Amino acid sequence: MNYAPPISQILLALKTVSANTDDAEAILAQAGRFAAEKLAPLNRIGDLNPAKLVDGEVVSPPGWKECYRDWCADGWNSLTGPTEFDGQGLPLVMAAACTELWNAASISFALCPLLTTGAIETIAAHASDELKQRYLPKMVLGEWTGTMNLTEPQAGSDLSHLRCKATRHSDGSYRITGNKIYITYGEHQFSSNIVHLVLARLEDAPPGTKGISLFLVPKILPDGTRNDLRCHSLEHKLGIHGSPTCAMIYGDKGGATGWLIGEENRGLNCMFTMMNNARLLVGVQGVALASRATQASFAFARERRQGRAAGHGDGASAIIHHPDVKRMLLDMRSKTSAARMLCFATAAAIDAGSNDFASLLTPLAKSYATDIAVEVTSTALQVHGGMGYIEETGVAQYYRDARILPIYEGTNGIQAIDLVSRKLGLDGGKTLIEVLQKSETSLAGVVGQETAKQFVARFVVVANQANLASAVSVMRALATILAAGYLAEASMQTGDSGLAEEAKTDIRWFATVELPSALAGAESTVAGADVLNQPL
Repeated sequence: MNYAPPISQILLALKTVSANTDDAEAILAQAGRFAAEKLAPLNRIGDLNPAKLVDGEVVSPPGWKECYRDWCADGWNSLTGPTEFDGQGLPLVMAAACTELWNAASISFALCPLLTTGAIETIAAHASDELKQRYLPKMVLGEWTGTMNLTEPQAGSDLSHLRCKATRHSDGSYRITGNKIYITYGEHQFSSNIVHLVLARLEDAPPGTKGISLFLVPKILPDGTRNDLRCHSLEHKLGIHGSPTCAMIYGDKGGATGWLIGEENRGLNCMFTMMNNARLLVGVQGVALASRATQASFAFARERRQGRAAGHGDGASAIIHHPDVKRMLLDMRSKTSAARMLCFATAAAIDAGSNDFASLLTPLAKSYATDIAVEVTSTALQVHGGMGYIEETGVAQYYRDARILPIYEGTNGIQAIDLVSRKLGLDGGKTLIEVLQKSETSLAGVVGQETAKQFVARFVVVANQANLASAVSVMRALATILAAGYLAEASMQTGDSGLAEEAKTDIRWFATVELPSALAGAESTVAGADVLNQPL
């Protein structure tokens, strides 16, 4: 189906999280036009024509290379790039808004520039002036792209087991040897060079994560020769077929040349710049797919006639009038809006330099938005009935594409452990108290002061009892209560009559159904956590 960019809903979310929306409507209109006209037609093509490895070269789906050329020519790659390297320097919240549009249109395509954005930010923050001058100008323009290389066959999320080696060279560079897996766009046809950010371990490095360094390892060296690295194979995946997920080999011929970013043995500190950027934008990808699936489901429900709904004539009714279908649609729309608010609020906090607030929100935005992406895209299949299970309708692709999101950039279970172990106690718990008080105030305008107070009190009880077994459900409860606060604010400020009614309906449903359910889930998991002490 055609994609209609939800500009009004995005603008409402931007205003709700107090983002500066100057010029936002004009930028979003152009970004939405590119998404609808250039990217959306590629989505199904990429799904049916996956990236292929032919004679050591990755062949992209038809039309993708040409679309990337247009992407760069229109200046989209430079949106948030540093102004000193010809970037436009727009805030992250604006990038998040545009990222939703592009990923809703074609997530497999949009993964490439998403990773390049993170690589640019990491190089700009931690690399030497020489490396910045050499690589950032072309990366900002999109002439060169970027990746991050973390995972290895024996080391998934636990980076302490990395074996990729780095050896010092007399000219100040390093030689990198080893294997990396799950490297998105590790090889492709879009650009003339690919700048890999690679985690590796020096021979004299201390064990564990404290002995990991970060290196810039380009596909093409400054003298124009090919570096000692290659794509060994491509993964065959459930979804995101158009995006090449590469197994990379470094050092077949003695070692790939790389340059240190930051300090030796401090690589994770540098890489977290890219990882945190990616975690937020992966959350936005979840919003994007949920939004696309919701849009498709509303369109189908208005057209599909089946059964007779009470009060809607004697003939077959559009299924949107059946209560169970209405329930599913409202669940999808409200969760999508809630996730959008959380992600944009996180981006706005990063832009404002509110470090503790951003640190608390990042795992919430990543986990909640990607979890609901799977839920919403699955519900979209249910709304479509048998037609949803048939690939020709296209809705099944949204589910298949979304399923990776809770897994990569730190599984949502890892996000929950981070939240419970570190983030809830930021600044002695003051950051958590502040956001809860803000949500309580906002919710009071919808559900009343006493009910809002009870919601927050219930969460505080489970947060004080949180442990690793209950971390995921506690994280879901906190994300839900904060998102409900944003939805409440949105329902009270919109001027568009249609959008106003939509926002009011969404918060009523969310506060009545979603929030109590999330709190109850956290309470029951906390109560039953001791069961996990028993062997399985």
